[in-house]
Amino acid sequence: MKLHPDVERWRWRTGNYASSTGDDFGAFRIPGPCGLDLNVLLGPPDPEAGIDWEHVSVSTLKRCPNWQEMCFIKDLFFDPEETVMQLHPPKSRYVNIHPNCLHLWRPLKAEIPLPPLDAV
Repeated sequence: MKLHPDVERWRWRTGNYASSTGDDFGAFRIPGPCGLDLNVLLGPPDPEAGIDWEHVSVSTLKRCPNWQEMCFIKDLFFDPEETVMQLHPPKSRYVNIHPNCLHLWRPLKAEIPLPPLDAV
């Protein structure tokens, strides 16, 4: 995971989700490409706790983020050549804490398989 240099100016530096420049976690309020602010939580991997994933959650106050907004956030928090994913887990593992929130995930210990280009 990489943070685009512009991201630091939108980092929350006070409050419940405060963090400091360069931290690999934190909250950000980022002006989105479609006119809404995007609330972003960056959760770092924690291999000692069994969390071998990079994770970014994205929400707005009015609706779920759209494809253009998720691509915008992907470009700010991940390298252009990294594959990341949104997951639809089994219903038994479904969690919905915020109704307008989507997530980007990247496992650290596995390669995300991709379909053949001519199948897309």
